[in-house]
Amino acid sequence: MAQAPDYARPSYRNYVLGVLTLVYIFNFLDRQLLVILQEPIKQELGLSDTQLGLLTGLAFAMVYVIFGLPLAQLAERWVRRSVLAISLAVWSGMTALTGFVSSYPQLLAARAAVGIGEAGGSPPAHSIISDIFPASRRATALSIYSTGVNVGILFGFLLGGWINEILGWREAFIIIGLPGLVLALVVRFSVAEPRKGFSEGAQDDCATPGFLETLGVLWRKPSFRHLAMGTGLQSFVGYGVINWLPSFMIRAHGMGTGELGTWLALTVGIAGALGTFLGGWMADRLGRKDRRGYLLVPTLSILLVVPLMFAVLLAPNAHLALGINIAPAFLQTMYLGPAIAATHALVGFRAKAVGSAVLFFVLSMAEPRRGPTFVTEARCRPRRTTGP
Repeated sequence: MAQAPDYARPSYRNYVLGVLTLVYIFNFLDRQLLVILQEPIKQELGLSDTQLGLLTGLAFAMVYVIFGLPLAQLAERWVRRSVLAISLAVWSGMTALTGFVSSYPQLLAARAAVGIGEAGGSPPAHSIISDIFPASRRATALSIYSTGVNVGILFGFLLGGWINEILGWREAFIIIGLPGLVLALVVRFSVAEPRKGFSEGAQDDCATPGFLETLGVLWRKPSFRHLAMGTGLQSFVGYGVINWLPSFMIRAHGMGTGELGTWLALTVGIAGALGTFLGGWMADRLGRKDRRGYLLVPTLSILLVVPLMFAVLLAPNAHLALGINIAPAFLQTMYLGPAIAATHALVGFRAKAVGSAVLFFVLSMAEPRRGPTFVTEARCRPRRTTGP
């Protein structure tokens, strides 16, 4: 195993952050691909909106939660880099296999397997990043990593929409899934496993706390309870909207997947990535003077999203709706980096992976991927628009 002093070199630290961010891009690229392709999949397989909502919502959330906690505990006790590489190989391989399904049960099984793989992605990556970057730069580093959400959505919408129109939805899953297998090898053989507590200069000579112990430590802190529930409700709304926004735009405004994918890639992808990065950067800046800055940034950004989303959904034409959507796309993921950094500060260096898993567990149970299932069977009546 490579030794932690490799991370004394800023260039190597930044390289690892770049690799981990690329992994997270593939995480959301594979996940979001289904969203832009759900209309042609629905037509070919004869699915209902409820079945589609389960694929991206409750069914995905359940396997993500069930497997996320034990995989995070495994990462704490084994080699985090290896857990991440294996998880990446699983979800990428199952994304490619999605292109060969012929029925809803097969599609559900494939997407459940994707969820199992992705459950082992973020907790070990979060832990590695927190161990190689000091606390004063941690929210910024975690926010750079979290831009993978937006960049993954960008390429998922862009590539998925156009590959579907040129080749078909099955080919889109195969083409986008296979490169992740190569990236898994890059992670396994080029990322060194850092010593726990490296950025704090601490020696890890104590036993790793278990899940229940970590959960107890966090749940006894009012700051974590408020943080988890607040960001959970934001995730509920955010995932519910973004997972059904493509279908809404297609049904209400008559857009094609290629044009829509391009618009969403530019708005949700680029604006969202900028917002995610700035959320962490601002939290680090404010946190140097007052630690409450790590909670102030998520609070203000979430409050500003609400009226803007009403404007998006009530806009009279497609281009106006997508233009307005730039603002909420910028704001609605600003909470990610600060929330993870605050959780790691509360839990201590020996349980960062489990701390992230606990946060994501609460987010999942207090709703991030139930949103798509909740916002299901909505009835959209086509209407005349002044735009396409």
